[in-house]
Amino acid sequence: MVQTIYLASKSPRRHEIFKLAGLEFTYIESSYEEVIPLHIGNPEEIPVWLAEQKAIHTDVDLKGSILVTADTLVFLENRILGKPKDAAQALEFLQALSGRMHRVISGVCLKTETETLLISDVTNVYFRDLTTEELFYYIETCKPFDKAGAYGAQDWLGIVGIEKIEGSYFNVMGFPMHKVYPLLRRGKL
Repeated sequence: MVQTIYLASKSPRRHEIFKLAGLEFTYIESSYEEVIPLHIGNPEEIPVWLAEQKAIHTDVDLKGSILVTADTLVFLENRILGKPKDAAQALEFLQALSGRMHRVISGVCLKTETETLLISDVTNVYFRDLTTEELFYYIETCKPFDKAGAYGAQDWLGIVGIEKIEGSYFNVMGFPMHKVYPLLRRGKL
């Protein structure tokens, strides 16, 4: 295994997933200011592109180490539901997701001194019909403003509202560890 894994992510959910997987890591910050790119025609490529930009804009010595960056977005048809800016937008997102299937797509960038590997994972998530009262309660109590699509699968709304998931639960939480773990344990890309 590599000497040091640098995780350039502020997400407490990603930190938790790494800890649950038994991976020691050092948290560092990326200087990249996240902006959804308009030049990418295929929306499914956006999370991978964002993860790569985070890696490019992270200042770290990678000798004997690996840098991990990631981004997760929610897609309802071809509409991107990022992090809501306020309660009104969170309500709009959640009402749009209610009773429907959406895709959660994560992009991961693994970077060493000599190699860069980009990974993508897609999970289909199905919500039951949610009442406005439930959505107001969730927004008020969980304040999902740091979550793509305005919800967390591990939060109250995910627990009571998700009917079915096709794919990785941890991808919905923000990191497809099932794809990354074997690479990190091996220490080589």
